[in-house]
Amino acid sequence: MTPSTALGRIQPSATLAMTSRVLDLKRQGIDVIGLGAGEPDFDTPDFVKEAAIRAIHDGKTKYTNVDGTAELKAAIVAKFARDNALTYTPDQISVNVGGKHTLFNALVATIDAGDEVIVPAPYWVSYPDIVQFAGGKPVFVAAGSDQNYKVTPDQVEAAITQKTKWLILNSPSNPTGAAYSADELRAIGQMLERHPHVWVMTDDMYEHITYDGFDFATIAQVVPSLYDRTLTVNGCSKAYSMTGWRIGFAAGAPWLIKAMAKLQSQSTSNPCSIAQAAATAALSGDQSFLKDRATAFQKRRDLVVGMLNAIPGVNCPTPEGAFYVYPDLSGVIGKTTPKGDVLDSDEKIVGYLLDEGRVAAVHGSAFGLSPALRISYATSDDILRTACERIGEAIAACR
Repeated sequence: MTPSTALGRIQPSATLAMTSRVLDLKRQGIDVIGLGAGEPDFDTPDFVKEAAIRAIHDGKTKYTNVDGTAELKAAIVAKFARDNALTYTPDQISVNVGGKHTLFNALVATIDAGDEVIVPAPYWVSYPDIVQFAGGKPVFVAAGSDQNYKVTPDQVEAAITQKTKWLILNSPSNPTGAAYSADELRAIGQMLERHPHVWVMTDDMYEHITYDGFDFATIAQVVPSLYDRTLTVNGCSKAYSMTGWRIGFAAGAPWLIKAMAKLQSQSTSNPCSIAQAAATAALSGDQSFLKDRATAFQKRRDLVVGMLNAIPGVNCPTPEGAFYVYPDLSGVIGKTTPKGDVLDSDEKIVGYLLDEGRVAAVHGSAFGLSPALRISYATSDDILRTACERIGEAIAACR
């Protein structure tokens, strides 16, 4: 017995691998600061936890509809109307076991062998692997720090072929924090009007974590002509600090939602009934805390960007959202460590920072654009300050 061919087309998640390594080091008593995990450090709001407890006491512990309870779908419909001025009906809503599961269902349900999916780089590590698992081909379109990590309509159009099935857009972005304005999305959407065979998958997971008054928009909202061929993906993990609850969701064409449910019926079946009750409360309850948390993240962003840009050889753009920075390390490549090792790749730089600086981040090559690294600033100011000091000291020790 050997692993399947499909399994051989994918790699383990680099972000989860780094998280596991940090946990192993900490278990050994080693003082290491982990900045690799994409997880908010805030707790799940009390009113959400209380809704879950009520659901348990009320006996809501049975199977639900495969792709979500009627109550949660109604809350999601209301969320899209409230936050995005998008009108959907329950048969256009899919509820899944986290946002990654949503993306997996949609891609596996629609991709045939040889189909192409345009993936802007830097990208979240799972996008190309899911495409490849489904038998498709990821087509990368790179946008560096000089473009603030955002692709242009011309770049995307140049990558479109008759085999193109999807364009994936992630805004605000994991790993860069870059976010597309309404005008930038409108320009991409107007270009896509010329290519009616291309669908759009928008990953809006960091919608509520934006800064400096940035006005979040999603493409089906600003380009209504794309509504029927857009899958708008979101979830509760990041904004509501519910990573472990595993609730993602999407809105799109009824036939696509039905296809995703068919796949889900033969894999996970329904998401956890208790988590669905909690998500219903999260989306329906008081949303005012979201701004307070975004304000706290913005303060951390400013701290990290300022300290990293003070390090010679590091260029860190200021992101519009999420809780990541993606500093360009071109000025560090080629330096030699005190032990005589040449830092000729961002993977080596990340290894050096972990071994000598005791700071864990994720190398840019895992996200499709080097040389860089992804740092998550979803932790305290004191920890971030110490981590940036360690990074600065480690790089300063190189020649």
